[in-house]
Amino acid sequence: MHYLDNSATAPVLRESAERAFTVMTADFGNPSSQHKMGIDAAHILKESRETVAAALHAAPGEIIFTSCGTESTNTALFGAARRRRKGHIITTAIEHAATLSCCKRLEQEGFAFTYLAPDETGHIPAAAFAAALRDDTILASMMLVNNETGVQLPVEECGRMLKRRCPEALFHIDAVQGLFRVPLTPSKWCCDLMSVSGHKIGAPKGIGALYQRKGLHLPPLLLGGGQESGLRSGTEALPNIAAFGTACQIRAASFERDVQHVETLRQALLSGLRERLPWALVNGAGDVPHVVSLSLPGCKSEVVLRVLESDEVYVSAGSACSKGKESHVLRAMGLDKARVDSALRVSFAPFNTTEDVEALLTGLGKAAAMLKRG
Repeated sequence: MHYLDNSATAPVLRESAERAFTVMTADFGNPSSQHKMGIDAAHILKESRETVAAALHAAPGEIIFTSCGTESTNTALFGAARRRRKGHIITTAIEHAATLSCCKRLEQEGFAFTYLAPDETGHIPAAAFAAALRDDTILASMMLVNNETGVQLPVEECGRMLKRRCPEALFHIDAVQGLFRVPLTPSKWCCDLMSVSGHKIGAPKGIGALYQRKGLHLPPLLLGGGQESGLRSGTEALPNIAAFGTACQIRAASFERDVQHVETLRQALLSGLRERLPWALVNGAGDVPHVVSLSLPGCKSEVVLRVLESDEVYVSAGSACSKGKESHVLRAMGLDKARVDSALRVSFAPFNTTEDVEALLTGLGKAAAMLKRG
């Protein structure tokens, strides 16, 4: 099997799975209980929070555990907007559905929006962000790394501009695709809120985290027992939290080596495309090497996926959350329909090999021979 859809989800690391199993079966106390098993569980929760915080270069008290990146983003955007009740919000046209769906709901509640359009490379110019700022801007939300093109957005520059023009406005960064792809430094980026997810880096599905800057207090989405500093009530999913911490430890220890390895794989793919399929097109600048968007004009992506799948090669036609719909990211970049309809997203992880790249190139050649006309 050649799995190259890691931006959708990555396989669970063996160490993370083992850690989750131990917590499920041996250390299964409720962290809020006052007896020894509860105290031991609370210690696991504390250690895991410290580990995830280190991955974000944050303080442990700034980490709120959630069920996923989507919940983190919903908590951040609804909390940040509704604390002000009205105002102007800036985001981009290439955000993940979690962000765009929240924005649509907030528009219905009366908030004003500016959606920044990308250029043809997929970048959002910082000058466009500056031009969008208004006196009544209360919030900006921007992804760190685009999940379809691997383009990195100028969060540091935009964060500084936001705070200079609108000191009371909040800045949210969707860093789900950035965790262990680039170093995360929210305080350096004037970031107030940051969303991350565990299942992109080798933790189980069902665990995410929200960075909430020290001193900031948002209204919670979930009410109950007051867990997670009162922002996210409900008994903590301790097995998944512990597994998330373990995944962060492993990925942190090999971060630089992993990035170099993935860059080698990307270069092998791009070189192979130039040699074997020189008419193939790469979409976006791909600043972060773990994502490559490519198009084979004349070859429908959904058919190419089936051809690749027959040889146990797995990529996607875009974001997994789009469920086969046309990519709003590529359309926002101004790409023509033939290019959008034939787009594929290849997303690498540290476990991938050059054999995976070779299998993909062979499969793409096979699909092109079957499907391309003229």
